Amino acid sequence: MSKFQSLSRISVRLFAATLGLGLLAYLVFRTGPEVVWKQVQVVGWGFSLLIILGGLSQLVRTGAWRQTITYDIKGLPWSRSIGAQLASDACGQLGFVGKMVGEGLRVSLLSPVVPVARGISSCAIDGGMHLLTAAVVAALGISIALLHSPLSAQWRVYALLSAGVLFGVVVVAFVAVASGWRLMGNTARVIGRLPQLHNWVIGKEPTIDSAEHNLLTFRNEAPAAFWACLIFSLLWHALAVLEVYLILWFMRARIALVGALALEGLTKVINLVGALNPGNVGTYEGGNMLIVKMFGVTATAGLTLALCRRARSIFWAAIGAVCMIMMKRAERESKIEVKA
Repeated sequence: MSKFQSLSRISVRLFAATLGLGLLAYLVFRTGPEVVWKQVQVVGWGFSLLIILGGLSQLVRTGAWRQTITYDIKGLPWSRSIGAQLASDACGQLGFVGKMVGEGLRVSLLSPVVPVARGISSCAIDGGMHLLTAAVVAALGISIALLHSPLSAQWRVYALLSAGVLFGVVVVAFVAVASGWRLMGNTARVIGRLPQLHNWVIGKEPTIDSAEHNLLTFRNEAPAAFWACLIFSLLWHALAVLEVYLILWFMRARIALVGALALEGLTKVINLVGALNPGNVGTYEGGNMLIVKMFGVTATAGLTLALCRRARSIFWAAIGAVCMIMMKRAERESKIEVKA
């Protein structure tokens, strides 16, 4: 039965990935490959700047993550931290499941310098902070779109509801941390009442409780690290906004920084909607084509924007894959030397 369920899940993911690739191909050919290629050529040397900006974003994300490791990390060099972050991010390009695998990989690459429990807690804190700041940026993006874009009444209702939900999530998160609510642990126990998941959840409860405890006490026990992590997380989103602005600037699609902030915020909503699509292929590009029209930018420019950003992410994902292979190889060689 379990094998059948696993095959079913894999089949669904492959089907979703195939649909996504088909949608991407349709969008490119409908727009015209020649037209898209001309837009990419207009970006030109600016793409090298995007690569550098992407590397800076990885450094900032690594800095935010290192702040959450409530352990002595003098023996954890920056090179190993960056390699683990790149490897994790490479797995995350494959969608929700890839992100889960990437987080596990990031924890494993920290050992034996950082205990597994501490590593899991740091990833939970880092992920929670990243999601929280992303929700803030998304809510701001929707709010700006409501103020500056000529939306229909129906779309305004949808936008208001989305912004309200995101602001609500942020408020609940702050209240939960301030009040010490055990949301993750209690949710896990409710899920554990299901017969099919009971044994699996029981085995994970101690890890979930430990991670949630560290998440809730992080602000009080390490206030300097908390604020540093928050600043790094916001800086990461600021770099993403700058990336949007620069790509459109190179394509001569004049848009203000506040417009780039709105585009990035709405893009995060697209990423959330397309989370079940492996790699968000097709849905990401199609979503970008739709949202740029709200700011007077052509759909072709929106497609090129999405393709440039995807090319940048693929470049750093390839670097991450190389880092993962090298780190795993070094780990195996170290174990062989210890046994010898």
